[in-house]
Amino acid sequence: MLPILFSSCYKKEIKKEKTTENPFYDKAFAYRETKKPDGAFLYFNKAKDFFIQQNDSLGAGKCLVNMAIISADRGDYFGGQELSLNAIAYFNEKDQKQHVYIQSNYNNLGITSDNLKEYKQAITFYEKSKKYTVGNLGLLVVQNNIANAYKRLKNYPKALAIYKDILAKNISQTEYARTLTNLVYTEWLQNEQFNAAPPLLKALKIREQENDIKGLNYSYFALADYYTKKKPDSALYFAERMYQTAKEINNPGDQLQALQKLIKLSAPANSIRYFDRYQNLEDSLQTIRNAAKNQFALIRYESEKTKADNLKLQKENTEKKYELATREFLLLAGFITFISAAIIGAFWYRKRQENMKAEAQKAITESRLKTSKKVHDVVANGLYRVMTEIENELNLNKELILDKIENLYEKSRDISYEKPVSPDKPFNEIISALLSSFATENTKILIAGNDAELWLKVNEQSRYELEHVIQELMVNMQKHSKASNVALRFENINEQINIYYTDNGLGMPEDALLGNGLRNTGNRIEQIKGAITFDTKVQKGLKIQISFPVS
Repeated sequence: MLPILFSSCYKKEIKKEKTTENPFYDKAFAYRETKKPDGAFLYFNKAKDFFIQQNDSLGAGKCLVNMAIISADRGDYFGGQELSLNAIAYFNEKDQKQHVYIQSNYNNLGITSDNLKEYKQAITFYEKSKKYTVGNLGLLVVQNNIANAYKRLKNYPKALAIYKDILAKNISQTEYARTLTNLVYTEWLQNEQFNAAPPLLKALKIREQENDIKGLNYSYFALADYYTKKKPDSALYFAERMYQTAKEINNPGDQLQALQKLIKLSAPANSIRYFDRYQNLEDSLQTIRNAAKNQFALIRYESEKTKADNLKLQKENTEKKYELATREFLLLAGFITFISAAIIGAFWYRKRQENMKAEAQKAITESRLKTSKKVHDVVANGLYRVMTEIENELNLNKELILDKIENLYEKSRDISYEKPVSPDKPFNEIISALLSSFATENTKILIAGNDAELWLKVNEQSRYELEHVIQELMVNMQKHSKASNVALRFENINEQINIYYTDNGLGMPEDALLGNGLRNTGNRIEQIKGAITFDTKVQKGLKIQISFPVS
């Protein structure tokens, strides 16, 4: 795997140019030029909003491209990709003066796709960037990027053809050394018997003469790879040179790759030392990237929230003006028209206002209930489930728990959207995993009849609602029942699914049935045309029966 630095070169920043007077734009460039990306991102975002208010499409587009490049530089490739995609609509591809910004934007999309391992998509964006690139140097770099992407796809003939085409041109020594290294390294990847050492060393010598520090780093990488099997001592030497150079240019990504090679090639004692460095650097780099992602996301969230608040205020002011104008009109009409017409008009107006308010209040109430239901089912119960697993898991799998928390985070971000249900494993396994997560040393969970065949004809909506119903029952069981034995039995009788829940806990008082969680449970069962029955009169524990049609 090649270092990220060389897989996507030529990150061309958008230069500052005279545009609509915008104080935020000036501040953004001041922060960028003093190497303060967080401040630059914040003020580019403010400048973008200002340009949009002034109907300056080009200014807004340039701000988005700068924000996208900053995000990509800080390791937020998804964020950078999203911003660049948004920027496309703000540019006019027929205006040649805008081609420099369009080229930079498509190049950044190629870089983010490359780093996200979407190599085919990266090639598509690099080709579009090439279309708007001006100057031989820019074209050569974009060609190298395209060839590198083909190399990662293991389409070596295509990559080699591009490298050879570049070498046939009149290029600088620095560009020649870079392309020669790429060409020879690719030929060796295609055929490990190829003697790559002489041309790789030739490129290294040119880079030493040109004092091309970043290029030297890549030469060390390629030579370390080539010598790994043939001459491990030479491979170790070049890996050490790569590590020292990466530290010199402060490139943590290349440092990690150099450390990977040193761990593999060094003696056991040194390997442990290099492994500790690798782990510390990786943790530090990930912390920095996560902090940047969160900071950029927060900046964009606050901006969108402010715009939403302003729109709401504008709407309220418009409604007030409308009401005032309507009252004045009715007052004037009352003096002109007959008393009877005035009475009828006033009655109609009042009735209409009441209906509008009633409908609006109903819509607000329904929206709040729906959001409350989602927060309760998706976030609260999901978080409680993760807490239960953390509390009862002896051998805690940190990565698995972090994945689940990240999943909850993603769900909470999309809490107001209707997202399609798309499980990635059989539904009986989802139910088994859900129920098993509530099993503890003091509570046994018994499951019967939960076979894959049982759920074959049940549609996705019913599965989605049922999963949350069962989760709600298990959360209530663990919070309130103090049960030591819980049993769930599933069956299909005459195309109707029956679920029998039994526990030996404290039971459920009548007033508990009015809680938000169980009320949501009843609503979910109604949505799938089913029924739920609570037997609270048993001597001990609780019995529940859920029934719903298969389709």
